[in-house]
Amino acid sequence: MNDSDKFLDGQLLIAMPTISDPRFHRSVIFMCAHSGDGAMGIIINQKAANIDFRELLEQLEILPAPQDRGHLDGNDNLNVHVGGPVETGRGFVLHSSDYFVDESTLPISESISLTATVDILRSIATGQGPENSLLALGYAGWGPGQLESELLTNGWLNCPVDFDLIFKCDVDTKYEQALATLGVDPSHLVSHWGSA
Repeated sequence: MNDSDKFLDGQLLIAMPTISDPRFHRSVIFMCAHSGDGAMGIIINQKAANIDFRELLEQLEILPAPQDRGHLDGNDNLNVHVGGPVETGRGFVLHSSDYFVDESTLPISESISLTATVDILRSIATGQGPENSLLALGYAGWGPGQLESELLTNGWLNCPVDFDLIFKCDVDTKYEQALATLGVDPSHLVSHWGSA
């Protein structure tokens, strides 16, 4: 086994009931980076309260010119997510790899990339963005060894990524759908753990 086999880049983390932090209750996290230095991911199933895509563009003062707003109407149903408790004022966009900007876009897998600049929001608003995208404020982060420790105490399940689960599945059913990819029934999960 080489070092990259023990890291979870490009996989999903699914919160177990043993997670005591309410910010991660029933969360599904797409892992953007994981190494010996720590880990970073985006929660994909928590909508941000009281803000939508148009309001976000208005707050950032990047609303497209009136002649370009026709594309914006098609994105009115684009949710803004809570990506995690770290840097909640910073935006991240998980997206399909059909969009790429040198020195701004981080390819995570063959089909999924991450961009954290306002340029991608402008592109989405004017119809020039990626075909699939998920906007998030903040991210989930772990220091060296922290995620590994949480995995050992059964805080998380991990599974291969499912493109449709990230971008096409209803946000309110992503937790159950993620567990279903592992054949796990959420009603069979328990909130305590032990060892034999």
